[in-house]
Amino acid sequence: MSNIPDQLRYATSHEWIKVEDSIGTVGITDHAQQELSDVVYVDLPKVGAQVTAGSAVAVIESVKAASDIYSPASGEVIEVNPDLPAKPELVNKDPYGAAWLYRLKLSQPAELDALKDAAAYRAAVGE
Repeated sequence: MSNIPDQLRYATSHEWIKVEDSIGTVGITDHAQQELSDVVYVDLPKVGAQVTAGSAVAVIESVKAASDIYSPASGEVIEVNPDLPAKPELVNKDPYGAAWLYRLKLSQPAELDALKDAAAYRAAVGE
């Protein structure tokens, strides 16, 4: 069974976002990292990139496959996780903590209303 924290919002494509003062921290869910299995490479967006909700912004590669990561919200990438390029395995160990992917200055906070809460995400992944 996956860890699905109640305080986050979730995209159908298995990304999470935590918003504080119009800054969203984005990562992939525990369910997603379990599906990927051993993560070996993470390609993050560039700081300053303008991203839109639902657009592919990063790639995570595992021993099984490469998966696009989609932004759960629109805005400007203001920070990327400096630890992930050297330690992609953090995605498997701590998907909601040390393995956050990027931070976003939200341009359209109302988009968050379209994301799932923890209960809806649990239902979507069959837990």
